[in-house]
Amino acid sequence: MRIDVITIFPEMLEGFLGQSMMKRAAEAGHVEFNLVNLRDFAEDKHRKTDDRPFGGGPGMVMKPEPIFKAVESLRTENCRVILMCPQGAPFKQARAQALSKEEHLIFICGHYEGVDERVREVLVDEEISIGDYVLTNGVLSAAVVIDAVVRLRPDVLGGEGATESESFSEPLLEGPQYTRPADFRGMKVPQELLSGDHGSIAEWRRGQAEKRTGDRRPDLLS
Repeated sequence: MRIDVITIFPEMLEGFLGQSMMKRAAEAGHVEFNLVNLRDFAEDKHRKTDDRPFGGGPGMVMKPEPIFKAVESLRTENCRVILMCPQGAPFKQARAQALSKEEHLIFICGHYEGVDERVREVLVDEEISIGDYVLTNGVLSAAVVIDAVVRLRPDVLGGEGATESESFSEPLLEGPQYTRPADFRGMKVPQELLSGDHGSIAEWRRGQAEKRTGDRRPDLLS
């Protein structure tokens, strides 16, 4: 998979992509990251990427020319162009799973008051929001989507089925997890998990997942 991120703040992603799972995935050849500085595609000597909105109003709007040039320089036959913005569709695990099967993703990170509407109309395949709130720019939300997508790529996490029982991979939250020691300050691991009976363990985990989902996210059960 190839992932291009278009932003005026590429440095914000360098640390994230150079650590932990992202770093290992790139080094192993499972994913290729490319941070694109939008200012490199600006057409004036000041490398300006924004301007005042027509009709007046607060803030600045991202100009169409640099974004068009950036996307057109990156576009491939099988790419999918994603705009990160508050008006986008809510990001869900099912969307992460679908995007993890793509060959090439291009993320456009909006800033200020957003992007020129012509970018949405012509360049963008889909718009994604990570929640009903507003961030300073789209880099942080792009990082969330990239993390959720890359970890689902084959061999990235290692171990078959490593992501299949997680919360939101099915319509239930993941139940409680325990590790050693079995008795910590009088708090003991449930006996079912120590029994060695795989059928009983699976049944216990399913029951706990249903209970946790009912307590915390009853909307998922419906």
